[in-house]
Amino acid sequence: MIRFAPAVLLVALAFFAPPPASAVLPSEVLPNPVEEARARDIGKNLRCLVCQNQSIDDSDAQLARDLRVLVRERIRAGDSDNDVIAYVVSRYGDFVLLKPPFKAATVALWFGPAAIALAAIFAVVAFYRRRAKGTAAAAPKPLSEAEKRRLAAVLEDKNR
Repeated sequence: MIRFAPAVLLVALAFFAPPPASAVLPSEVLPNPVEEARARDIGKNLRCLVCQNQSIDDSDAQLARDLRVLVRERIRAGDSDNDVIAYVVSRYGDFVLLKPPFKAATVALWFGPAAIALAAIFAVVAFYRRRAKGTAAAAPKPLSEAEKRRLAAVLEDKNR
């Protein structure tokens, strides 16, 4: 029974293993290996507009497939890598790049996450400061002399 443990483990690993990272279909692969390597390099730098955190080479979305086909068509037409990327950017904007260029139109892409994180930190600090001031203001005031005499009288009556 112990002899089968490695085989069972291998079957379990094969069953639960993630699928291959590349979503490029065999029908999309270019016959020229150099052109295919160029297409893969370009595809790794273009964002899937549906998935947004995957490259078009890693995404199974239909739009990513269309972009992979478009990249390969432009390569077969003789475009350089920069020409292919410029063509895709002209159609879909800088957001299609996984590493967008730093310019006025992409400032939000570069600094947006940091600004949101700073705003969240500021909000948490302000919340706790207000809360601390609120608990300090809610602290009971010391008893006046009249209240102390009244309390002493009540306690004295209770003890009799």
